[in-house]
Amino acid sequence: METARFRQKYEQEVAPALKEQFGFKSVMRVPKIQKICINQGLGKFGIADKKLIDAGMNEMTMIAGQKAVATKSKKDISNFKLRKGMPIGVRVTLRGKRMYEFLDRLVSVSIPRIRDFRGISDKGFDGRGNYTLGIPEQIIFPEIDIDKVAKINGMDITFVTTAQNDKECLALLKEFGLPFKNQK
Repeated sequence: METARFRQKYEQEVAPALKEQFGFKSVMRVPKIQKICINQGLGKFGIADKKLIDAGMNEMTMIAGQKAVATKSKKDISNFKLRKGMPIGVRVTLRGKRMYEFLDRLVSVSIPRIRDFRGISDKGFDGRGNYTLGIPEQIIFPEIDIDKVAKINGMDITFVTTAQNDKECLALLKEFGLPFKNQK
């Protein structure tokens, strides 16, 4: 069985570089990515048109390479004509080989396709070693056929890592090649 390219990159380049940079005594202490969660909220459009939920699920499945599931509302909100249990978004959680393959496609192909790109923000850290990246439109992924897109939606991509703090997480993601804006 062939391992993903970014899995090999982690083992051969990223882990040794981080071990040296932070002075970890054990390779087991070096932070790694546990999972990547992709979330797309369809909001008021998903409530009005059920076909958008199906289209969102199909797009997310193509992007992630794994079946997407619909997220459902947790409570009733009358102002939005929302009932508990109605589908309002789509999500996928990637682990293992699919996670590394998605990360590879994201860094190598998709991020360079963003218009007027000047680097991703370094403000998406949560203080516990996780990072969330917002993508304005799903059409940056080559799997999506622009002609078949009903509505352009953004999505959030969350990297859940074993890093103890934001500094370790930033170093990990930079080693994988995520193009962060230059810090001033």
